[in-house]
Amino acid sequence: MRILLHEFASGGGFAGREVPASLGREGSAMLNALVADLAATGCHDIVTTADPRFPLAAPPGVRVVTLAGNGAARLDSLIAAADAVWLVAPETDRCLERLALRAERKGKMLLGPGSAAIRLASDKAALPRRLARHGVAHPKTMVLPNDSDWRAAAREIGYPIVVKPARGAGCNGVYLARDGRELRDAMNMARRICGREHLLLQRYVPGVAMSVSVLADGERAVALAVNAQFVRASQDPQRAGVPWRPFCYRGGKTPFDHPLAGRAVDAALRTCRAIPGLRGYIGVDMVMTESEAVVIEVNPRLTTAYLGVRAVLEENVAALALAACAGILPAPLPARRSVRFTAAGRIVATAPYPAERRPRSNQRSGEAPAALASAKARARRAGVGPREQLIKVPREARPGEGPRSKRSGAMGPREARPGEGPRSNR
Repeated sequence: MRILLHEFASGGGFAGREVPASLGREGSAMLNALVADLAATGCHDIVTTADPRFPLAAPPGVRVVTLAGNGAARLDSLIAAADAVWLVAPETDRCLERLALRAERKGKMLLGPGSAAIRLASDKAALPRRLARHGVAHPKTMVLPNDSDWRAAAREIGYPIVVKPARGAGCNGVYLARDGRELRDAMNMARRICGREHLLLQRYVPGVAMSVSVLADGERAVALAVNAQFVRASQDPQRAGVPWRPFCYRGGKTPFDHPLAGRAVDAALRTCRAIPGLRGYIGVDMVMTESEAVVIEVNPRLTTAYLGVRAVLEENVAALALAACAGILPAPLPARRSVRFTAAGRIVATAPYPAERRPRSNQRSGEAPAALASAKARARRAGVGPREQLIKVPREARPGEGPRSKRSGAMGPREARPGEGPRSNR
């Protein structure tokens, strides 16, 4: 089966334009990892888009297509020639949703959520109501149209306040404001970055920033790992003296042994049930307080935590995501090691991890064999051609073997650790 991989930020989506630094850095790391993992399956013909500004270490046999000035037309032709499409793109300005819709209109299988599920997951203004119906905690949030009274909204929410776009990705356009003056400046800067997007004012949640990496099949979900997020809200070094505080993602650690990790997994699985149609690899961001997991947002796509998850599991995570898209979810998987990674994808520390520690899934004990047989039966009935090919995924190369990148045990620059600096509901 021919799979087209398009990572928007480092794969030509910004051809002829400046690439936001954080999106380019994280996108390039995810693209290199995903290309290596898909190639390691040995089961598919892999085609990936590229931007010459971002080095891509493509394994032998992977076709690399550079997108330049006529990138949109070229991408359409690549979609038309593919059997399935794996998209990684920001939700800003409905970018990911629009790309998914282009593939759907050409009748292509998406190796991830469809445009409808992406629209639901990335709408941060409507997310609080959707999560509340499923018993998931979420910070108080208010939409701020351009002509609204932000002072009244701020009084209702209470300081400190997080300012963010209604549809966005990562830390782009996300700021922390501690009073009215900071809030005014933060909104001005956010509007400059986010353009036409409405802004959200959200109550700041103190706690530990973390995420849960999930595999979903459109109906069910299983947790792969709980990850720590190293996030800081600090002064922009290029604008000394400015009061607003932009958030910055600096990497993470996985698995994250937190006393309330089980609540994080439960909140992530409830979140997946709240958004019908989530498929493949999904990331759920949250803040863990002293008593509960507060879900901040849902990423209906590959996230930077993938870089850590692929390094701690023996299985090929890309292959597991392909199987999930075909209706087959794995039993909970043990981590073999613990890793710390940067936002640029570099593994800066590794340590052994007890194999008996496993994430929870929404499969009840003893249900996995029956669920697997049922999934295979559903796939045989509903899937023809390419979908059946997705199910035939063998056990894959492990981190450090074959075309997958080697893990490094060397210590790099020290990253912020959970509990250091402000934590974000970014």
